[in-house]
Amino acid sequence: MIRLVEIRSYNLKPGTRVEFHRLVTERAMPLLEQVRMDVVAFGPSPHDDSSYYLIRAFDDLAHRDRSEAAFYGGPLWREGPREAILALIENYAEFVIELDEAVIERLRARPAIPRS
Repeated sequence: MIRLVEIRSYNLKPGTRVEFHRLVTERAMPLLEQVRMDVVAFGPSPHDDSSYYLIRAFDDLAHRDRSEAAFYGGPLWREGPREAILALIENYAEFVIELDEAVIERLRARPAIPRS
């Protein structure tokens, strides 16, 4: 089965990655799980001290659009960790690719490792 996979790459403000990871792990992930967003993997990027990634899977573009509108437009995010998380991000890029389920499962198996 082919699914759409969104990969987000965040450039964080210097010295904030540990706090960003804590906020994602403790505050954002429980909310994403609550709305059943399929988070495949997330964590600090090993190539520098200020990058972070988030990988999510969707059935198709319409599913992605609905999921993101429901989450980012809803009170769980807006009244929750939104401001604290956004304050740590300088910028981000996202792209969407098609991957089969076996590849997605291999990505899912990779644990997030906190880095400074």
